[in-house]
Amino acid sequence: MTASTAVAVSLSQIAKMIDHSLLHPTMTDKEILAGLQMAKRYRVAAACVKPYSVPIAKDVLDGSGVLICAVIGFPHGNSTSEIKLLEAEEAVKAGAHEIDMVVNVGKVLGGDWEYVANEIRAINDTVVKRGAALKVIFETDFLQDEHIAHLCKICTALPVAFVKTSTGFGFVKQPNGMYACKGATVPHLQLMKANIGPNVQIKASGGIRTLDEVMVAMTLGVSRVGTSSTAAIMEEAASRGIENSPKGFALVSLVDPYGQTDGKAF
Repeated sequence: MTASTAVAVSLSQIAKMIDHSLLHPTMTDKEILAGLQMAKRYRVAAACVKPYSVPIAKDVLDGSGVLICAVIGFPHGNSTSEIKLLEAEEAVKAGAHEIDMVVNVGKVLGGDWEYVANEIRAINDTVVKRGAALKVIFETDFLQDEHIAHLCKICTALPVAFVKTSTGFGFVKQPNGMYACKGATVPHLQLMKANIGPNVQIKASGGIRTLDEVMVAMTLGVSRVGTSSTAAIMEEAASRGIENSPKGFALVSLVDPYGQTDGKAF
């Protein structure tokens, strides 16, 4: 039987957990603009955009309290460290407050931890020096537990502001020949929480589409969630009676809204 708990939460607290994702490769400028306006309307934590969209994000979000988050080395992390560094510098200069970078997954899987640590360190130093924060995307679908734990320890030692599960585009070939991406899972979030220091936060991203999933992430100690389902989540919260002051309650599972504890996604 799955244990549940009632969590006191306000609409604004839910909104400030959300990084509204505007990262699909097919998104037009018109769609990105609409997404930015939605992020502003709900007053989410940040709007997560591709680097070329930072200027328009700045125009729309200036003075709103919504941060601009730009992705670099996205989605596969295969750019050289020098290119990632340049992307980060240009994004921050253009107005990004946060940078979400993808690690070099092949280097992680190959155990070249010196390369991985040096790349993260260089980008973190540059971003922090310019007053921004770094989130490091692991792409957990491709990794084993030992890789995730080691990355957490590297990020804690530097330290970076956030560790992040996934891009949402880490598709893995399945036995039936189809490709699928789990994204954030309860076991991976628990593993990350167990291996980070007190000054490093967690962003869960990939497959989070409902209020229950946001609430489960919150109970696991997650500070941010990346999602493109912001409107649905906020509308569901309002329909449950959650208000702008923390009077509303969302009944959530302490483990997983679907009772999945074997590594499955939300």
